[in-house]
Amino acid sequence: MAELDDGGAHRDRDAGAEFGPEDAKIVTLARSARARTGAAEGAAVRDQDGRTYAAATVALPSLTLTALQAAVAAAVSSGATALEAAAVVTDAATAEAGSVAAVRDLTADAPVFVADPSGSIVDVVR
Repeated sequence: MAELDDGGAHRDRDAGAEFGPEDAKIVTLARSARARTGAAEGAAVRDQDGRTYAAATVALPSLTLTALQAAVAAAVSSGATALEAAAVVTDAATAEAGSVAAVRDLTADAPVFVADPSGSIVDVVR
């Protein structure tokens, strides 16, 4: 089932055949980042060369980033110019608009897999 959200992003609650082993890897990395730090969210991205970057929510007095924004920043600071896919592990039903916007800054159509803390996909933002 696909729908258009108020920000114009396509959402699909069924990842279907699009979700493969490399996507499962970034979900696992996102879960690990979240668990390691006890953060609200964990995220991971895969760049155009297949390299992966993981991060957790950053909540400092002078700097606040969602986990996905932090993972995108790590990828960009390592030379990534495009993303193949992204994943965020959260208690929320979907990814925050600012998180998705960070992915879209690099790649307009990379799927953003949203998983619950158990790793089950609950949403796919296209």
